[in-house]
Amino acid sequence: MNSERPDHLLRWNSSVCWVTASLVVLTLLSFWSLDLQLSRLLSWDSAVRMGKFIGELSSPNMESAFLWRLLMASLETLAMSALGTVIAMFFGLLLALPASKTYSGDRALWRLPTRLLLNGLRSIPELVWAALLLISAGLGPFAGTLALALHTTGVLGRLFAEAIENAPEDAAAALRAQGVSEFRVFLYATFPIVLPQLMSYSLYRWENNIRAAAILGVVGGGGLGQMLAYHMGLFHMRETSTILIAMILLVVFVDSLSYLARRGMSR
Repeated sequence: MNSERPDHLLRWNSSVCWVTASLVVLTLLSFWSLDLQLSRLLSWDSAVRMGKFIGELSSPNMESAFLWRLLMASLETLAMSALGTVIAMFFGLLLALPASKTYSGDRALWRLPTRLLLNGLRSIPELVWAALLLISAGLGPFAGTLALALHTTGVLGRLFAEAIENAPEDAAAALRAQGVSEFRVFLYATFPIVLPQLMSYSLYRWENNIRAAAILGVVGGGGLGQMLAYHMGLFHMRETSTILIAMILLVVFVDSLSYLARRGMSR
C-alpha cells in the first residue's frame, strides 16, 4: 500500500493551496467588514433579555378556540405548499424539455433562453414573489401559493433538465433509429427512467416549501405565517409560542412523509 503523502497538494503553486488561501482571506475579510458585535451578543444584559423572552414563550396558549384557528391555518399552510409544489412540477417539466439536450445531435435551440427563464424564476425568493403578487392577487393564500409555484418551477425545471440530460440513451437511441417521434421517445424511453428521480426532487422541494409557506404570511400570504406576524406584532407571546410549536410539528410531519415516500420509491 502506498503511504506517501500527496506533497503536490501542499505546494504554493497548486490550485488546492490557492483556493484554500482565498477562502481563508475571504472569511477574515467577512468578519472585518460585517462588524459582528460578539461582545454585545454574549453580554450579561443580552442573556437576561433572552432568558425573559424564552420564559414568556414557555407557556403556550392551549385554549380550544385558538387551537381550532391554529389547525385551520396549519391546513392552509399545508395546502399552499402541496398545491404550489404540484403546479411547479407540471410547469417545471414543461420547461425542462426545451431546456435539456437529450442526445448529441440535438440542436436544442430553446435550451439557452429556457434556462435563462428558469434562472430568473428561482433567483427571486418566495417572499419577494409573494410581495410582488400581493398587488395583483391580493392578501391571502392565493398569492402565497403562486409565489411558491413560481420559485419552485425555476428550481425543479433546472433539476428536471439535468436529470433528462443525464438519462441513459440506449433505449431512446433505439427508438429514434426506428423513426419514432421525439415526444414518444421521451414518453416511452426517457420518462420512465427519470421518473423516480423527478419524484425525489419534487418531494424534497415539498419539504422546503412547507417551511417557506410557514413564513409567507409575514407579507400577507396566509397560513401560519400570517398568524405569527399578527401575534408577534402585538407581543402575544403565549399565542406566538403555540404557533411556533405548530410550525415545528408540521415541518416534522411533512419531512417524515416525504422521507417515507422516497424510501418506498427506492425499493
